[in-house]
Amino acid sequence: MNSPAQSGDNVPTPLDLSGKRRTELDAIFSADGLLARAIDGYRPRASQIDMARSIAAAMEASGRAMPEPAMFEAQRRPARKLGPSDKLYAEDVGIATAKTAINGGENTLIVEAGTGTGKTYAYLVPAMLWGGKVLVSTGTKHLQDQLFQRDIPTVRDALAVPVSVAMLKGRADYLCHYYLERMADNGRLPTRQDAAHLQEIVRFAKITRTGDKAELASVPENSPVWPMIASTRDNCLGQDCPHYKECFVMAARKEAQQADIVVVNHHLFFADVMLRDTGMAELLPMANTIIFDEAHQLPETATLFFGETLSITQLLELARDTVAEGLSHARDAADWTKLGAALERATRDLRLTFKEDSARFSLGRLPDNHPLFEALDTLETHLDALAAALSKHAERAESLQALVRRARELQDLLTGWTTPPTELERAVVEDEETANAAAKQEPNEMVRWIEVFSHTLQLHETPLSVAPIFAKQRAGVPRAWIFTSATLSVRGDFTHYAAQMGLNARRSITLPSPFDYPSHGLLYVPRNLPQPSSPQFTDAVFEAALPVIEASGGGVFFLCTTLRAVYRIATRLRDIIERRGWGNPLLVQGDASRTELLDRFRAYGNAILVGSQSFWEGVDVRGDALSLVVIDKLPFAPPDDPVLAARLDALTKKGLSPFAVHQLPQAVITLKQGAGRLIRAETDRGVLMICDMRLVDKPYGRRIWQSLPPFKRTREIDVVREFFEESKE
Repeated sequence: MNSPAQSGDNVPTPLDLSGKRRTELDAIFSADGLLARAIDGYRPRASQIDMARSIAAAMEASGRAMPEPAMFEAQRRPARKLGPSDKLYAEDVGIATAKTAINGGENTLIVEAGTGTGKTYAYLVPAMLWGGKVLVSTGTKHLQDQLFQRDIPTVRDALAVPVSVAMLKGRADYLCHYYLERMADNGRLPTRQDAAHLQEIVRFAKITRTGDKAELASVPENSPVWPMIASTRDNCLGQDCPHYKECFVMAARKEAQQADIVVVNHHLFFADVMLRDTGMAELLPMANTIIFDEAHQLPETATLFFGETLSITQLLELARDTVAEGLSHARDAADWTKLGAALERATRDLRLTFKEDSARFSLGRLPDNHPLFEALDTLETHLDALAAALSKHAERAESLQALVRRARELQDLLTGWTTPPTELERAVVEDEETANAAAKQEPNEMVRWIEVFSHTLQLHETPLSVAPIFAKQRAGVPRAWIFTSATLSVRGDFTHYAAQMGLNARRSITLPSPFDYPSHGLLYVPRNLPQPSSPQFTDAVFEAALPVIEASGGGVFFLCTTLRAVYRIATRLRDIIERRGWGNPLLVQGDASRTELLDRFRAYGNAILVGSQSFWEGVDVRGDALSLVVIDKLPFAPPDDPVLAARLDALTKKGLSPFAVHQLPQAVITLKQGAGRLIRAETDRGVLMICDMRLVDKPYGRRIWQSLPPFKRTREIDVVREFFEESKE
């Protein structure tokens, strides 16, 4: 095949389109095509056209939007037989059987496209021409806004196609007339700043067409006022609301139903799959094509929504709303203030059963006499009392009926926590034989765990695998499913990602970046560092990174795997900068919002930013402002995470290696995200420094660095200094 595309191990690559469709795409992406005429600086990229052809073929194979038959290389050559380990692995993660894995999934495509491929245009062009009704789901609301406001209009204008576009966000992103009115009339806000923000929102409500809070930049996104004047799934009055006809959420959903392309985000998509509350329920049946951009985030997002969570916040909001609505519509019916206060006190006592400020605990690992269980019983008593009072007087107002529904849903969630742990949860601790028996009774295993924060607490029930749930959601109506990101495979092998999502790994393609990584990038692994488990590790990393930072002259991302390391590195850097008189501004995660820190980093041009997980992905800094990325250690997830621990335990019980099957591939994908911050444009140059000896000392290290961009490699600081000197010339 005349293409730079590389298929993974034993993974057939979808063949390019033939005939008229291929000719049309080639013309559009050519040097004198429609894109080149409309977009300044546009240049054809082989990987981009390959991606567009493959996506068009997947659309064709769905049988919905394109009449010509798709052609896949897998259909023209014998498929590899699945061995015993493949079948066992498939059973473990819930993906299709060997037969359906080979014969099915032609309408599903996984595309790993290297940085600079231009994947957004590669999927938007076929989507606008042949995708039918298209849903594009992004990883963040920021990318959602970028697609809607910039990328889609650019491609639509270039193609001159009459495509209508809408953007749909979650309820929390739109102001609610009902709760804004209630807050303006009765609300007492704790600070003058909050009161000023409320007045700005009141004025905004009179002039906005969409009600999207992103349009009101003068009120910060994290202002405590926003949650007070937005509806939730729990408290929305629906058609009983006096402002239903002017509802911004309903207007956005109606516009989305009528549009050809709808831009959503992953959280919204999966929230609807489980809750049917985001407006997607009306959109999904009509969709011909669904495209997930930044698809590497899907497993974590799906896990979040395919489980259930009961939070202190939900209970406190119920107590607050009950007092407000009860006094408003049934003041004489019950002592609403007393009922609300009792529930609020019991809810806050739940948090006090844990001394930790931040921690996660598996329910099955808590002792029987843990104070949590008594606090849950007390909470249940007061919740039942409040629900009974609401039910007795619900007929007095629609808002009271809505509160009854909320209370009953929270009662149902709480009931699961006031019953003893399942045999499966106990078995993880006590007995392997019992665990295996329990697992057979509960094939879609769930783990219950508690997450403690400084001021709140959440009770989670999470599936060990989202694959069977997501596969079920994708079954039925034929449509094209596109999953794309720069980081989905381990050295071209998509098995791990496909297994997590219940997809067919044999419908995948890897497309290389057009960037000249060997000339523009250098991978540096210093010598003589201690193992990451050593107490001296973080200080040793700092000492090793110091001469590299000095050689770079600034423009540094120092990415750590823990917040403790962030604070330690930042403290020592602050001292060095002051003592040596360096002119490099120091930016530290937590000192300001992520957006503000990045804006400052770009503006300074020679800053040093120390951050953790939130800076490993979704960050695009081009040019000389970023020339060095330091990563302290390989990002293996902590094994004390309750969900991860349960997953690893399940893999062990089925005869698989938890490290090889889950921990290593997940760490590789995360590391690729961090490394991807370095080279963001064709002229960028820089050094990637990874301070983990396991990259070169361990047998699996080779598999890791071979999954990274093909930088030149060195272990010598003099080579690094020489690289930076050449860059400055």
